[in-house]
Amino acid sequence: MTLGELMETLGGTLAQGDPSMEIDGVSSSPRATSSQLVFAEDAASAAEALAGSAGAVVLRAGAGGAFPSQICVIEDKQPRLWFARAAKLLKPALAAAGIHSTAFVAPDALLAESVTIGPGAVVEAQAQIGAGSRIEAGAVIGQGVRVGQNCRIHPRAVLYSGVILGDRVVVHAGAVLGADGFGYVRDNATGAYTQFPQLGTLVVEDDVEIGANSTIDRGALDETRIGRGTKIDNLVHVGHNCQIGEDVILVALAGISGSCTVGKGAVIAGQVGLGDHAHVGPGVILGGQAGVLSGKTVTNDGLKPGTVLWGTPARPLLQVLREMAVLARLARRGKDGTKGLRDCC
Repeated sequence: MTLGELMETLGGTLAQGDPSMEIDGVSSSPRATSSQLVFAEDAASAAEALAGSAGAVVLRAGAGGAFPSQICVIEDKQPRLWFARAAKLLKPALAAAGIHSTAFVAPDALLAESVTIGPGAVVEAQAQIGAGSRIEAGAVIGQGVRVGQNCRIHPRAVLYSGVILGDRVVVHAGAVLGADGFGYVRDNATGAYTQFPQLGTLVVEDDVEIGANSTIDRGALDETRIGRGTKIDNLVHVGHNCQIGEDVILVALAGISGSCTVGKGAVIAGQVGLGDHAHVGPGVILGGQAGVLSGKTVTNDGLKPGTVLWGTPARPLLQVLREMAVLARLARRGKDGTKGLRDCC
């Protein structure tokens, strides 16, 4: 693509250079070639980018000072975002490969045009695969599953029966979608457990990405839903009946118990745990290893935008740090033989 074509789609201002210049990919500043694009977000990274061999750089207005004559310069308010979107546009599309001879596709499955079914993949009865989607090697598409357009199901991912995916959904290797939720009823007399019916479904909306070996359970009697644009890292678990909003981030090893809700734009960092029926409000940021107890609600009410909540139960990070400092002072006083933690507790 030319710089001009990229800018027609992505915007930005051409501060220097020829819009007809051909760009064939993106790279880092030290490794870029004369036909590649790099980005810079501050003066230091701009200086490195402008000193390299890249053909074009996208940066913030005023970040680069004087520009070398041989490099094209695009200015944008969010150069990192511009760069990422350009990378998607420049990435070559995979050619459709049809149905591999070792794949199994049920006679009544409905496959749209340009669908790829890889080696050893299974597409069960009444499944529907939208145009341009790819089912990679060894993946399993269960009975009645609906996969939208331009999705990619990576090797050995499993979609249980009845799961519904929107368009442009990416499911990475080993992910399991729509398995039974962990719901059991205990017999008080004998202590034995009987599974509560897991008859619901899982709906994944458009533009969601689900990381490798992550698991999302179907609803018990209703549905589990993952909102548009949400990004789920590797090794994340979402329990049954959960409602995850749009543009949510779930980072590796986060565990979301059954019947939780997570509001639009929330960030759930690594190893965060939510107890069952917990509620996380829109835009809430839960720092690594934070915890929300069962049935509790955390919101940004009364907090500055961008406040990080931490600890268990989750509360503002500055509050946690103050509490830790007080405990540390008490512990030191106790060690010195003066009134300390033991005396006050």
